[in-house]
Amino acid sequence: STADAVGTGVRQRLGSVSTQAVYDVLGACADAGLVRRIEPAGHPARFERRAGDNHHHLVCRTCGRTEDVDCAVGARPCLTPSDDHGFNLDEAEVVFWGHCPDCSIENRHEEVRK
Repeated sequence: STADAVGTGVRQRLGSVSTQAVYDVLGACADAGLVRRIEPAGHPARFERRAGDNHHHLVCRTCGRTEDVDCAVGARPCLTPSDDHGFNLDEAEVVFWGHCPDCSIENRHEEVRK
């Protein structure tokens, strides 16, 4: 969820809460490893409860829909770079970009109309 969506949910349940308070709590939760912050380029940051496991993300270029996808093969960090430059790797961030089914259908309809 985005911070805005979390804030909306909190306000529905508890009443008034500042946007800054939502960001502060989400940041503290991310620092504690309770949630994971992902920031797909060109889209708002999202926070997810699925933290610490071996998964990546599918992101729609059109609408920003984001889905989890388990790592296809291998153990964490899933990918081995051609040269690790001496780094002790413990995580890899992979984002698969494309178009979700709804946006793919819309794009096809727009192409037909042209």
